[in-house]
Amino acid sequence: MTKGEKVDLLIAGGGLGGCAAAMAACARGLKVIMTEETDWIGGQVTAQGVPPDEHRWIEEFGCTKRYRNYRNRVRDTYRKNLKLKEQKEQLNPGNGLVSNICHDPRVTLHVLNEMLLPHQLTGRLQILRNTRVVSVTKEGNKLQKMTLVNEASGTEKEVEARYFVDATEAGDILPLAGLEYVTGAEAKEESGEPHAVDTADPSDIQAFTYVLGMEYREGEDHTIPEPAMYSFWRDFHPDIWPDKLLSFFAPHPISKEKRKYTLFREDEGFPLWEYRRIFDGSQFDLHAAGGDVTLMNWPQNDYFLGNVYDVTEDEKEKNLYQGKQLSLSLLYWLQTEATRPDGGKGYPGLKLRKDLFETEDGLAKAPYIRESRRIKAEYTVVEQDVSPDLHEGQAGRKFNDRVGIGSYSIDLHPSMAGRNYLDIKAQPFYIPMGALIPKDAGNLLAGCKNIGTTHITNGCFRLHPVEWNIGEACGALAAFCIDRGVEPKAVREDQKLLETFQLELREDGFELEWPF
Repeated sequence: MTKGEKVDLLIAGGGLGGCAAAMAACARGLKVIMTEETDWIGGQVTAQGVPPDEHRWIEEFGCTKRYRNYRNRVRDTYRKNLKLKEQKEQLNPGNGLVSNICHDPRVTLHVLNEMLLPHQLTGRLQILRNTRVVSVTKEGNKLQKMTLVNEASGTEKEVEARYFVDATEAGDILPLAGLEYVTGAEAKEESGEPHAVDTADPSDIQAFTYVLGMEYREGEDHTIPEPAMYSFWRDFHPDIWPDKLLSFFAPHPISKEKRKYTLFREDEGFPLWEYRRIFDGSQFDLHAAGGDVTLMNWPQNDYFLGNVYDVTEDEKEKNLYQGKQLSLSLLYWLQTEATRPDGGKGYPGLKLRKDLFETEDGLAKAPYIRESRRIKAEYTVVEQDVSPDLHEGQAGRKFNDRVGIGSYSIDLHPSMAGRNYLDIKAQPFYIPMGALIPKDAGNLLAGCKNIGTTHITNGCFRLHPVEWNIGEACGALAAFCIDRGVEPKAVREDQKLLETFQLELREDGFELEWPF
């Protein structure tokens, strides 16, 4: 084990929450180490291949100043590197349906590296890629240090820190530190939520997805070798599904009725290709001919047969493998067996773009994990805080300790307990500081999907701008606490401290009010 280091803040996890925490903390003068298990920072938008899911006001308000800067840089990267046929202020590189900035994951990777570079050049930030936390030393309610291992070299080192942020995709620090946490669904008796289940079920966890990227080249044949599990997935018909999983039919997320999909709008149905299209070549003046590119994150490749945390290593590896096989099988089915409206079979011109994620199998570097372990928090956000049926006004509960805002519907994907979609309305909401603070740790903050939400409210707090806001608030709060010599709980409970901190957030570009 190499000699240990001492820093102000150790951030475990280099996703959007981790990166935003690092920016905020370093801008306030802290010395920071951020780890990342893959060789790409950016989490769900890069290594997991999920373009930003955002609310309808995002171009005008509803995010932090740094997140807006990030979005602007994404667009500027395309403007600097490709010739646009028409200049557009709100350029959507892929003209995808899910976002106003559907774009290549490598662009966000470039932008985040650029945004963090000043802090690396000045020595305030170290980014340790291919690195994960393997153990945590804790005394009382304080974390003291973490042991990190580099997966490429096998080397270990200890890092001491004054504060820690768990920004891992599955809340991996919580069990390592022996902290209390929740998985799956809470019982209605516990949360009081109208849509909660009657009996708590820790296994009621949303599906994860292995994303892949495809280009379409009409008239060419790019059929991949038949995946090892293709026959299983081709014939698989889940009880909660109206047809085979590999088909152009799936439950409607809201009504659960049989919903028809189409690939290229050749027929009636929801257009899968445009859903998360990240490159629309018609917008650019290209020298070389090439097809449009989309990312496969569809109902048909949600994997809900087993989880990847709080299970044995063998079970984890089995589910990761089967999740990959599902996505590859869906691609192979589309290439060879999918019925076309013209009566033909298959779209062999679908080309797996292995360069997109720089992986041998063409799949994203990591699975998109929708639902993490969640801290037992000082405050847990419940359905009643965000539901238009249960809360008056245009926005949800306006928490006194708010550190940001967000908006998204309560969107739960099929779960590993066999439950179907839950997609219900949510008001624009506020992010309470109490949801970032564990009850049983004085110097650890939750920096992404592991905050104090329920299984239900996770469905509206898990998307990109909210994760960024959560992480950025954690970085700012750690710096504030170090500067003032106080703990996060004290900031939340002392009205004068809280107002001072919130003023600093506003001055730094955080939005703490909806302008309705």
